[in-house]
Amino acid sequence: MSEIRIEQLRVPDALDSESAGDFRSAVEVSRAVRIETWGNDDLAYTAEEMLALCHDPYEWYVALIARLDGEIVARAGIAMPLDEETDLAHVTLDVLPSAQGHGLGRELLEAAEVFVRGENRRIVMVETNHAATWLGHVDEDALPAASGVGSLPVSSREARFAHNAGYGLERVEQFSSCAVPLDSAGAKKLSEWAREANGGGYALHQWTDRCPKRWAADFVRLENSTGNNGEAGEIWDETKLRESEELSLQTGRHTLVSAAECLATGHLVAFTSISVLGARADIAFQDETVVQLDHRGRELGLDIKVANLELLAREFPGVGTVYTWNAADNEYMLSVNAKLGFAPAGITGQWQKNLENVL
Repeated sequence: MSEIRIEQLRVPDALDSESAGDFRSAVEVSRAVRIETWGNDDLAYTAEEMLALCHDPYEWYVALIARLDGEIVARAGIAMPLDEETDLAHVTLDVLPSAQGHGLGRELLEAAEVFVRGENRRIVMVETNHAATWLGHVDEDALPAASGVGSLPVSSREARFAHNAGYGLERVEQFSSCAVPLDSAGAKKLSEWAREANGGGYALHQWTDRCPKRWAADFVRLENSTGNNGEAGEIWDETKLRESEELSLQTGRHTLVSAAECLATGHLVAFTSISVLGARADIAFQDETVVQLDHRGRELGLDIKVANLELLAREFPGVGTVYTWNAADNEYMLSVNAKLGFAPAGITGQWQKNLENVL
């Protein structure tokens, strides 16, 4: 009979130290699982990125590992916000395909729940990952998301696992990828069309890594405004903006921003950002796009996204793929991304359990 042991992963001081072996093995488990799910390791953390995550001042990150006959074959990452939503914990489970069938996922999730309960976290969020082939899959026993849009089929092993563990499906997001650089003729045509739609009443501003002082207050205001899906975002101020910028640079991450100024008011009314991680020079991530409510419907989102992808091509010519995530009901942003050449690459499910309701 195989021996299973669950333990907390020790975070090494440095990746070249003798104590870093287990840490690297846990990272490799995550990478192998993503290759199995999506066919590549583009969305897998490197060891350097995972080590930086373990030292994030805004989030406490803990990992549990499962050993099968002494070998690390599964992990659970637990992320707990420190300054907001301090009753919340995010759990990500990875089990090597070769180790499935031993109940490792169930044991790891139970251990993670015990851990977060001990830290007075009552809401646990679990993410499941699904290949793009599940998009449009018809299942008479499909599990609908509480958000009202999107579902996941119970025939999916990951969805069935989360459901059987007592988690409710809260949200379904699809993520997409786009090859860069954009075709120059196509990009020019999109920009011209967008600027015709907005009547030329806006000026473009771009920066990398640090927001110019002139625009800091506007940028923070937009960050704190209603998000793309009607959800209130994290509360920011200029101090937090600068701290975030410094932290990104310390981890090797670069941020590219394109913003639109309303010429009539002199204020920024839209921005979009792209992140390039220090450990990966070949991929980038489309982050948030925010357009002030009273300036929507003028193709500003498309205009600044095209401009930011062109900025990316100039500043980081080694990047060949950009990834982005969107809620299944965000039809406008999905349509904008489709115009840019984004194609479906996979699905994620966000599942929730309130531990106060569990005896």
